[in-house]
Amino acid sequence: MGKKTVLELFSQKEILNYLKERKYPAMMGEELFPEVKKQSLEFDMLTNESRTPVIASVHGFDTESEIGQREAQKKTIELALVKRKMQLKEKEIIALESPRNDAEREYLMKSVYNDIDNLVESIRARAEKMRMDVISSGKIILNENGLTASIDYGVPDEHKATINWSDSTKADPIGDIMAWVNTMDEKPTRAITSNSILAKILANDNVKSALFGKTSTRIATTGELNTYLESLGLPKIYTYDRKYRKLEANGTYTKYRYFPEGKFVMLPSETLGQTIYGPTAEEIRLQRDPSVDTKSVGKIFACIYEEGTDPVSTWEKAVATVLPAFNCADDVFQADVTIK
Repeated sequence: MGKKTVLELFSQKEILNYLKERKYPAMMGEELFPEVKKQSLEFDMLTNESRTPVIASVHGFDTESEIGQREAQKKTIELALVKRKMQLKEKEIIALESPRNDAEREYLMKSVYNDIDNLVESIRARAEKMRMDVISSGKIILNENGLTASIDYGVPDEHKATINWSDSTKADPIGDIMAWVNTMDEKPTRAITSNSILAKILANDNVKSALFGKTSTRIATTGELNTYLESLGLPKIYTYDRKYRKLEANGTYTKYRYFPEGKFVMLPSETLGQTIYGPTAEEIRLQRDPSVDTKSVGKIFACIYEEGTDPVSTWEKAVATVLPAFNCADDVFQADVTIK
């Protein structure tokens, strides 16, 4: 068993190969906003571009054509820098560099790769939070680590509503959904909400009456509800209740939802935009190393590096620049729903 340093055990090439082969659990936002890697920190975002056609005028023969104009406004958006790191303690460094046998080294190395997985997952969680913020509110508000920024993707005001579905005898969710759909130029095919709101819809008296008749006390299943909604040309309902944990300043963890519990959002059938990843300073610096193929760098960059000699300090880090592009801002409907 040859003796190797931590940086030799976890060379940049080895980490890149590990991430290239590693498959992480899929998230809903990745389907709605497919991920792409670009080589710039900025991207142009088109906003306020309606898909409703502008009618052309009738002309007499031999007259000049009416001159059209482009409605879309272009905004240049800078990608957000997201990063997190964990420290390898001195005892861990000693154990890795002086293991008692190969099995112990393999076990310790697996623990380090688990750390790298956790760091990469933390970046993926931040990207998912951004995507769900865009879907649920049309905005991303950043206020952390000294950075304050707000990005408004321009969802039309007429595509937003506030509704109270708490009274199961008076509320009319299907009627409300139908009215919202009728305000839209592009008909939505799916809706995202929470299990809490879906349960309230299924138990609603007017919904039960519509599905089974006025005297029925039966609670509908999600499948029955969606079949009925489809028959009316209304979007099918899906739920998203996944959570992430945030490390608070006092060292404790708090759970939060990616998608707010009190939201009901209707979406078109196509993808909503893209999750755009850009370059990081770390991978640009890596271009100086001829032994590493920088083309193998994925959307999220991870590395292990040494810093400081007293105490001896080695760090594991994951970093990315990322932001969603929301091309379908005109074609969503966002409702704030009260159910209590």
